[in-house]
Amino acid sequence: MALDGLFLHCIRQELEAAIVGAKVDKIYQPSSEELVLTLRSRDLGTRKLLLCARANSPRVQLTNATYENPATPPMLCMLLRKRLGGATVLGLRQAGFDRVLFLDFSATNEMGDKEELSLAVEIMAQYSNVVLLGPDGKIIDALKRVDLTRSSKRLILPGLVYELPPRQDKLELPDHSVEELVERIRSFRNKTLSSAVLSSVEGVSPVLAREVAFRAVGDDKHITEMTEDDFVDLEYPLLELKKEADAKAHHFCVVRDETGRPFEFSFLSLRQYGPSMAVDTYETASELLDEYYAKRDSMERIAHKSSDLKRFLNTATERIARKVEVQRGELAQSVDREKLRVYAELINANLYQLEKGVLYYDLENYYDENRILRVPADPALSPAQNSQKYYKAYRKTYTAEKKLAEQIEQGTEELAYLETVKDALSRAETERDIGEIRRELVAGGYLKDRAPVKKGGKGRRDGKAARGAKQPPSLPPIEYETTDGFRVRVGRNNLQNDKLSLKSSNKLDMWLHTKDYPGSHVVIEAKDGEISDRAIEEAAIIAAVNSTASSVDKVPVDYTLVKNLKKPAGARPGKVIFHQNWTIYVTPDEDFAERLRKK
Repeated sequence: MALDGLFLHCIRQELEAAIVGAKVDKIYQPSSEELVLTLRSRDLGTRKLLLCARANSPRVQLTNATYENPATPPMLCMLLRKRLGGATVLGLRQAGFDRVLFLDFSATNEMGDKEELSLAVEIMAQYSNVVLLGPDGKIIDALKRVDLTRSSKRLILPGLVYELPPRQDKLELPDHSVEELVERIRSFRNKTLSSAVLSSVEGVSPVLAREVAFRAVGDDKHITEMTEDDFVDLEYPLLELKKEADAKAHHFCVVRDETGRPFEFSFLSLRQYGPSMAVDTYETASELLDEYYAKRDSMERIAHKSSDLKRFLNTATERIARKVEVQRGELAQSVDREKLRVYAELINANLYQLEKGVLYYDLENYYDENRILRVPADPALSPAQNSQKYYKAYRKTYTAEKKLAEQIEQGTEELAYLETVKDALSRAETERDIGEIRRELVAGGYLKDRAPVKKGGKGRRDGKAARGAKQPPSLPPIEYETTDGFRVRVGRNNLQNDKLSLKSSNKLDMWLHTKDYPGSHVVIEAKDGEISDRAIEEAAIIAAVNSTASSVDKVPVDYTLVKNLKKPAGARPGKVIFHQNWTIYVTPDEDFAERLRKK
C-alpha cells in the first residue's frame, strides 16, 4: 500500500508533537533516495527523522532503525549540513490532504543572519522527492533533480521557483459535509463505489476507498446499482472517516496475509478483510512504518549495493561450470585410449606381413582370444609409421587425461568456493559485510582493488595503494545464545570463517557446518569443556539457517571439536578438513534462530 494524504496528515500530527522546537544535530544520506536527520531537544531527547523518496516506499517518519552511511557523504548531504546544521524546526505544513509535507526550519546563514528554509517532502510513488527551499521559495537543491529529459511540465532544478504538484479536483474532508461528499460520489455513474470515493475525496488511498465501500454496502457495487438506501448507508462510513481525520489519536494497524507478510496498513481499522487475516496494532504511525518498511528497505539497499558482485559471481560460476563440463566431455573421449595402444602393438607385432598403401589391417588380437580385429590405417604411411602414429596418439591422450583430471578437480573446487562466497553475499546485512566479501575476492585475484584517488592526482591502482588505504574495521561474528545459555558465533564470510574456526576458538569448543551445502562456520563456546545436546541441536538449526539449505526440510549438519579441524596447505578461504565428526539432522527455523540472535 502507498502512504496516502490522510495517513500523512496523521504523521504530521505526530511530528508536530515530537520535533517542533528540536534542533538539527546531524544529517546523513544513507542512499540516493534517503535522508536521516538527527534532532535534539531538551524535553524529548534525540529523535531520528527519516525522509525517503524511494518509489515503492516513500514516507516521512520518526525511526529507530539503524542506517549505514557511506564513508564519503554525497554532495547534497554536505549542502544540507551546511544550510540546516543547527537549525530549529519551526513547524510542519501540509497542502490540504495532498501528499506533500513541508518542514520549516529557522537556520543561520554564512553571514550569521537568520533565515527560514523548508524541506518539501513529496510522497508520490516514482515521482517522490525531497526538495530544499530557500526563504524566497526557490529551489536550492533536491534528492532528485527533474530536468526537461524527465518532465516538461514540472521542473525541479536549483534556482527555479518551487511549485506544488497539480491538485486534483477532489473534496477535502474538513471543508465539506457528508451530504456534499455523497453527491460528488453519486456523480461518477460510470464507476464502482470504491472508485468513485477515490475520485471524490482528497487524501484517500484505494484501500481506504474500499473500506468505505465495504462499511457502506458490503460488496463494492457499481454506482448505477446502488439504491437510495445504499447512499444513506454511505453517509455513516464517510462520517467515521471525517471524525478519524479530525481525531488527535488513531488506531494504526497492519494487515498480514496467511504467510505473515504485511500487505496493507492504515490509520483506520480495516474490516474488509474479515477475521481470517491477522491484524497488528501500533501506537504511532512511525512504529508502524518502521515495522512495515525497515527490513524490506534494508534488503533493497543491500541488494543494490551488492548487485555488481552478484553479477560477477554468477558470470564467474557459469564460465567455470561450462569449462568443467567441456573438460569432462574431453575426458570421456579419452576413455578409449587403450584401444590406441592395442592398435599400435598389433601393427608392430605384424610388421613382417603388412604392406603400405592399404586402408586397414585385419590382425589377430591376442588380447581377445586371437579374434580378428580390423585396424584403420593411413595408406600414405608405412606399417611402422602407422604403429608410431597410434603410439603417439596414445601417449598424448594419456597426458591429456592426467591433466584434464587435475583441471576438473581444480575447477570443481573453485566452483565450490565461489558458491560459498555467493552464499555469504546472499546473507550480507550491511555494506561492511559486502566490503569484506569484496576484499576477499580482491585477495583471491578475482577482482581488482578499488584504490582511492588522491586529491589532485590520478591515484594508484597497485598493491601499495591498496595496502595504504584505510579500511573500516571488520565486523565481529554474528552472535546467538542457546536457550540453555551457550554462546554461539557465526562467521559472516570465508575470511571470518577461517579466523573463527582456526584462531579465535578454543580446542574444546564445538564446530558445526551444513553437510554438502555452502554455509557459515558455526562455533559453540564450551563451558568447562562441556556442551549440552540442546545447544548442539539449536546451533545446528542456526547453521542450517545460515546456509544455502535454509529452505530444505531436513538438513544434515556435521559437528566436531575445534581441535579436529585442519587447514589444507594452499586451500582457499573457508576450507577446513576433519577426520572425526558426528552428524545431526535438523529443520531450519528462521524465526527460532532470530529469537536466539543477540541484538
